[in-house]
Amino acid sequence: MSIRHWPIGERPRERLLHSGAQQLTDAELLAIFLRTGRPGVSAVDLARELLHEFGNLRELLTADQTRFCRIKGLGPAKFSSLQAVLEMGRRHLWQTLQQRDAITDPDHAKRYIHARLRDYGHEVFACLFLDTRHRVLQFEELFRGSLHGASVHPREVVKRALYHNAAALILAHNHPSGVAEPSAADRDLTTRLAAALGLVDVRVLDHLVVGESGCISFSERGWV
Repeated sequence: MSIRHWPIGERPRERLLHSGAQQLTDAELLAIFLRTGRPGVSAVDLARELLHEFGNLRELLTADQTRFCRIKGLGPAKFSSLQAVLEMGRRHLWQTLQQRDAITDPDHAKRYIHARLRDYGHEVFACLFLDTRHRVLQFEELFRGSLHGASVHPREVVKRALYHNAAALILAHNHPSGVAEPSAADRDLTTRLAAALGLVDVRVLDHLVVGESGCISFSERGWV
């Protein structure tokens, strides 16, 4: 049965407007994005099929175009729309971070960096550059590597800090394995970067290691 024939209180769009998006299931949220199903299959039923096919919502959202468009009922137009929605979410987090007077709550930085780096299938090393009041200047992905690591050059990090006239920064990189626990090499790199940046009076406030479910903060562990 088409969704338009469902009772109003059971339709995903109406439920969202009445109760808020947080009350909807993954399938219902996905159905609103899909808008239509296919002959004999409602948008909600198609959404359930997709979640079963991909395993969960995140795997669907991060699928490449080839895999995404292989599913009947999907195509380049929906893939483009989905990528646009994801990018708007990331930009919303970035603009929220920029508008703050200063980073006084590290959770805001964590949320943004986690959204930016979590889904890469290879390691990416990045920096969040801050001014003297710890206001955001810029975020840059500086080095990219393989599944197992990325080569990070302290000289280049120092150059970018000077370019942005940064007084402080937050280091960040992801673990494609999904396990955020820092390695001994991560700790050694942080020490070397802090020493190099200290020579030009730039403080390392934190190093965030991004995994599947969140970030581990060196600062919270007392390592910086």
